Amino acid sequence: MTRAAGPPLSPAALGRATLARQHLLARTDLGVPALLEHLIGLQAQAPWAPYAGLWTRLAGFAHADLADRLVDRTAARIVVMRGTIHLLTADDALALPVLLEPLLADAVRVNATYRRALEGVDLAAVAAAARELLEEHPLAPAELGARLAAGWPGTDGAALAQAARALLPLVQVPPRAVWGRTGPAVWTTTRAWLQREPPDLAAPGAREEALDALVLRYLAAYGPASVADAQRWSGLTRLAPALERLRPRLVTFRSEPGPGARSGRELFDLPDAPRPDPGTPAPVRFLPEFDGLTVAHADRTRLVSEPDRRRLWRANGAVPGTLLVGGVVAGAWTTRRAGRDATLVVEPFATLARADRAAVEAEGAALVEFMADTAQTRRVEVLPADG
Repeated sequence: MTRAAGPPLSPAALGRATLARQHLLARTDLGVPALLEHLIGLQAQAPWAPYAGLWTRLAGFAHADLADRLVDRTAARIVVMRGTIHLLTADDALALPVLLEPLLADAVRVNATYRRALEGVDLAAVAAAARELLEEHPLAPAELGARLAAGWPGTDGAALAQAARALLPLVQVPPRAVWGRTGPAVWTTTRAWLQREPPDLAAPGAREEALDALVLRYLAAYGPASVADAQRWSGLTRLAPALERLRPRLVTFRSEPGPGARSGRELFDLPDAPRPDPGTPAPVRFLPEFDGLTVAHADRTRLVSEPDRRRLWRANGAVPGTLLVGGVVAGAWTTRRAGRDATLVVEPFATLARADRAAVEAEGAALVEFMADTAQTRRVEVLPADG
């Protein structure tokens, strides 16, 4: 039987709870491995974004704290939740692709760009051939595609490489995303890179047990959350049975009644997870582009209003860097480089109060100093509000 909970939770209450778990109300000294484990990784399509994401959450974070983890193979970049690249601990890089295999394999069938080129192709054979090639030596996608095309004449090599990406757990190996170095995306398998076998979920109940553990971790880092929220974050469907299995271990709430289809939804949470007072002060924070927090819920009103959400999300699915003021998204940001000069450009959605603007400029100055460490001059430019 589910334990009883308190009154409906407002967007502000939900926002403060999530910000506390994300270490965005106060920086933590957890360290990179522990924070990556807690957050279940950081979304990482943009190679340098996780550095900003860790800087904004960790006290005293230095570039080498992450770069060294990539080089020593205790962290890895791999496609997992929502079919997107994430920076994960080595343990999660091994385990999550196995658990998310149905989602990842489906990417081949629904990809409008490559689906037609792969019609009639034996995808299991493609995956086996790609595994053999990549475990012999890491390869860039174009080179992998060219080698696979030799075995499937007439089939587009890029499509074959994308099939391998969806069907195999592939790590992007260094120097990709190592601070101070450059390198293209080059793939090998988790087994080859981490020198360990992924877990076997074939035993009866093993997949359900692993899924339940993932849902509990999601609530610890992003809760309170609904079934739809958990599905939006993971990319998986039909998670209601997992939350029903977990119900005796959880507390439930309702989202505050109001306009919209998501009003009054049942929310699940861990009994002892932090749920600060909704009036708890929330400092200015900068989240990098594609930060997982901005896409971790079906109902995002805990952090961003619907009009501002529409301003942020681009037609191509890109998510810019976001500015948090008072615990909610208040603008976007980017870094502009011109030779040896770097400018952090902030685009607020509304005119900032004087104290908030000063806090934005101070936090922005610290961020641009960190992200543009090789620049000769650095500055923060706050543009006029666009709304």
